[in-house]
Amino acid sequence: MKKISLFTILLCSIYISMAQIKYPVSKKTNVIENYHGTMVADPYRWLEDDNSAETKEWVKAQNEVTFGYLGSIPYRQKIRARLEQMWNYPKYSAPSKEGAFYYFYKNDGLQNQAVLYRQKGLDGAPEVFIDPNTLSKEGIAALGSVSFSKNGKYCAYTVNKAGSDWSEGFLMEVGSKKLLNEKIEWMKFSGFAWVGDDGFYYSRYPRPDEKSKLSGQNQFHMVYYHKLGTTQNDDVLVYEDKANPLHYHSAGVTEDQQYLVMSKSQGTSGVELLARKISEGLNAPFKVIFKGFDFEASVVESDGGDLLLQTNKGAPNYRVVAVPFSQPEEANWKVVIPEQKEVMESVGTAGGSLFAGYLKDASARVVQYDLKGNKIRDIQLPGLGTVGGFGAKKEDAELFYTFTSFTQPNTVFKYNIKEGKSELFRSSDVKFNPADFTTEQVFFTSKDGTKVPMFLSYKKGIKKDGSNPVLLYGYGGFNISMTPAFSISNLFFMEQGGIYASVNLRGGNEYGEAWHKAGMLEKKQNVFDDFIGAAEYLVAQKYTQPAKLAIRGGSNGGLLIGACMNQRPELFKVALPAVGVMDMLRFQKFTVGFGWVVEYGSSDNAKDFSYLYKYSPLHNLKPGTHYPATLVTTADHDDRVVPAHSFKFAATLQEMHKGENPVLIRIDVDAGHGAGKPTSKTIDEASDVWSFVMWNLGMKFRE
Repeated sequence: MKKISLFTILLCSIYISMAQIKYPVSKKTNVIENYHGTMVADPYRWLEDDNSAETKEWVKAQNEVTFGYLGSIPYRQKIRARLEQMWNYPKYSAPSKEGAFYYFYKNDGLQNQAVLYRQKGLDGAPEVFIDPNTLSKEGIAALGSVSFSKNGKYCAYTVNKAGSDWSEGFLMEVGSKKLLNEKIEWMKFSGFAWVGDDGFYYSRYPRPDEKSKLSGQNQFHMVYYHKLGTTQNDDVLVYEDKANPLHYHSAGVTEDQQYLVMSKSQGTSGVELLARKISEGLNAPFKVIFKGFDFEASVVESDGGDLLLQTNKGAPNYRVVAVPFSQPEEANWKVVIPEQKEVMESVGTAGGSLFAGYLKDASARVVQYDLKGNKIRDIQLPGLGTVGGFGAKKEDAELFYTFTSFTQPNTVFKYNIKEGKSELFRSSDVKFNPADFTTEQVFFTSKDGTKVPMFLSYKKGIKKDGSNPVLLYGYGGFNISMTPAFSISNLFFMEQGGIYASVNLRGGNEYGEAWHKAGMLEKKQNVFDDFIGAAEYLVAQKYTQPAKLAIRGGSNGGLLIGACMNQRPELFKVALPAVGVMDMLRFQKFTVGFGWVVEYGSSDNAKDFSYLYKYSPLHNLKPGTHYPATLVTTADHDDRVVPAHSFKFAATLQEMHKGENPVLIRIDVDAGHGAGKPTSKTIDEASDVWSFVMWNLGMKFRE
């Protein structure tokens, strides 16, 4: 007689209890809206009110069911213990020089927030400069933008709380580390653009209504100038646009302190650039130096009377041009760095050189040029991966950059600008052997014949027999590239025998603006086809099978997961839509959602409505469908993609779903879209997500 293992007994008993999940009752109301002649029901619209007692009770009830399910997974605590063990290593940023000090971030291992340190010289003793862990006992206060005055005498920094995009600005005298009695409120999507040591420009919104500050639409983004020694009430309004209340405005100052550059945008794509000479005063008129809003452009630096711009106008893969401030018309532009075959993802300046970062099949390469565009050298990087940094001051002889890959933790290098030599400055002491893991890049053909790249990372020795658990991750939008990056969380999954697959979908910037445009607006279905194609490739090549395949994405990637689990529910066993844009008919009505209209379109437009309605995750859930095991994740302070998206999607999914797979929502408290989340909460969430994934893929925990 065959002996039945304890694990099998537990598995059977838990599946019985899980199959009988009683989901909370989600009240339905008779809300119907007419979209260009199409009547669309919205029975859970009441969940959009995040302040109502009903919504709060619904959240509480959903969390009770979800955490009850997660708590019954037998190895959940073992997963958390292993993740905490793996997470506990020092993590460093690259240092930057400001005045007499080098500044860098360090997290000892399990600190909720990284601490900003400083030291005199590279051999000096580090001292704490700003420790955000002292600002909140729960660890929910995070440093945002940190900026130093021209001579390093003052520091301005922002603090975000509980994951919200709203930030408060503070000022410090650097030498004494004494806080000044000046605070800047209601900032959002803004840093500080210093002029000398006297003051700075910044962006803010009007004071919001307290009840709707996390969900109400943000309007009238304004640029102000703050002079040190004054209050915010004394700040000078530099720019506003009352005719276009939904535009974003941000200010920057060139390193030589000659120009104030103002960037205007209608949303996440396309800008208009204005500039004026700082010497002409706060009331001087702006001059349009780059007309909007059909293309991208950013000021790299000023060189004499020219402004160096990185732009994709006339160059889908980007180039650098010199634009005379006195005659900024396109006919007067001069090409400094011409467009290349690979997309130019970034351009930085340091030591009188330009450093252009390119992507070759989603992996980084960097080229050093002089300010006239003459190539100096290719930078030798450690391998296929992602770099950060390559920026410093004009007088600096060195810079620091970071390198990471799927199997290499963040590593800091020091680069001699004149000699072109890199040397290891600081590495991470993660308790794992990189030689045990490998990454391969594969290419597959999408539905319309487009070749799409994908990275596969796993522990060496896997067999392509269709039995491997796989986590497929994607994003596909907003001109954002998905490049190789190290993650302790993903390493844990690989350690447990899983394959982590990251696919470079259209809609990103991996191959320039043409790749982006092929996945936006009416072509958004290409993104979903690419992702589904990636899953089909993994099955066809016997990496896995549908019963072993989990899919994951966040924000725009949450939309991706919602759409794909709707379109091909049988192809996936587990779905993890995180902080997703799930209601494509109403996203523009909340906080900064209007900024995504340039990427998605708007239901206010009849043409856009026709394609948005076809793929909107919320509106394409079908009754009686057997959906994958789904864990929706969101947070109560997410004011980027408001949690109502996830609330309404989860309520509808629980109504429509038929089958044994659990369909749950996990709602974090005192957390937001993701940035600034405390380490403890990050580990908690990772533990729950991997417990859910492993249990529903039938994986055992490997000690």
